[in-house]
Amino acid sequence: MLPETPFPPPGFIRTESAVPGIELYKPAPPAEAHQTIVDFRCPQCNGVTAYCTDEGALTCTYCGYHEEPQAAQVGRGAEEFEFTVETVRRATTGWGEARKELVCHSCGAHITLSMSMLTHTCPFCASNQVVQMQAPQDVLRPRFLIPFTVPLEQCREKVGDWLGSSWMTPSGLRSLARTAEFIPIYIPAWTFDARSRASWRAEVGHTQTRRVRVGNRTETRTHTVWRWESGQVDQFFDDMLVSGTNKLSQFLLGQIKQFDLNGLVAYQASFLAGLQAQAYDVNLEDAWQQARHQMREATRLACRSQASTGKIRNFSMSLDFSEESWRYILLPIYLAVYRYQTRSLQVMVNGQSGQIAGQRPVAWGKVALGSLLALSPGLLLALITLILLFMGVEAGGVALLLALVALLIGLGVTGYFVWTAWQMDKA
Repeated sequence: MLPETPFPPPGFIRTESAVPGIELYKPAPPAEAHQTIVDFRCPQCNGVTAYCTDEGALTCTYCGYHEEPQAAQVGRGAEEFEFTVETVRRATTGWGEARKELVCHSCGAHITLSMSMLTHTCPFCASNQVVQMQAPQDVLRPRFLIPFTVPLEQCREKVGDWLGSSWMTPSGLRSLARTAEFIPIYIPAWTFDARSRASWRAEVGHTQTRRVRVGNRTETRTHTVWRWESGQVDQFFDDMLVSGTNKLSQFLLGQIKQFDLNGLVAYQASFLAGLQAQAYDVNLEDAWQQARHQMREATRLACRSQASTGKIRNFSMSLDFSEESWRYILLPIYLAVYRYQTRSLQVMVNGQSGQIAGQRPVAWGKVALGSLLALSPGLLLALITLILLFMGVEAGGVALLLALVALLIGLGVTGYFVWTAWQMDKA
């Protein structure tokens, strides 16, 4: 008697069937190894090791042990995933090491910490109203990250120079960079690929001129002739970056967002040892909706640019997306919150390129003085003009013209000063 064959056969799983009463089975996808939670201990003295952003390696603060992370650089060739339930289900979860989670009662941020860290301050708003708990291991694990390449001291020097680079800021602002605490933290991000194919149709206006006779004279008049035009657009979006968090200022983040994805390496928990990392609060579906909106708008502009003129009405477009894929990655930034008088101000530094964005308080007294100096030549010329006109000097008309020109220039410079200062203060 033959042994009974198990059903379904090993290596097969049930799949959806379009015919009621018929069961279908398919080969099971290869299982991905789940990285167990590890504890980073020095092999020489059993002390706690942590990733050092200055040295780019795991370093023991007790005996000086040094170990490079064993992660190959993969760059833009890093694996991408299709938009299927199966790929999301198969994506490895957890951080790969035991971590604590810090939850801020002030701004709502969720940050994961190494188990050895005792910080109780939120790096986003400097609030001490935080609680700690065990970090969940059921969130998607990032598959790739960009390591820190800017050393901490270099970051501090760059920010000091940047804070003191404008005459509109208060005196002594540069010295705050020496006292501010710069926290290296990995922030979540999503990258998306997709191909958009669109067909468009619109009425396009062409301006024409014609000569018409009006009474005893001939005039040139213009009118618009509307013609229907159509076309197709086919473009591929490669590695569109969407932030995975709403806890950071998107205005500031946009200024340091020029990350070189050629620096991507495979994720290893050792890169996060002793560092902070923020869990994503913008999930995959919401991030993809943001990316599709940006792609749709870029495709619409590409369609409109094909029209023979910029005068368009009754525009319509049909759009299809294909070849859609995604990645979940971590990006390195230094985050500092410093206080000036009663304000808490935030500075971000790109941990890969050193780009800086942040808030700088404005000394409005200096701005007012600079504006007065810009207006003073025009005001002085205007005063001289009034004196000359009162004395009946014929050159008063020329002086008046010069005064008006100088005042217009002064007003333009003043407007630039105020706009620049407002941008700095708003950031």
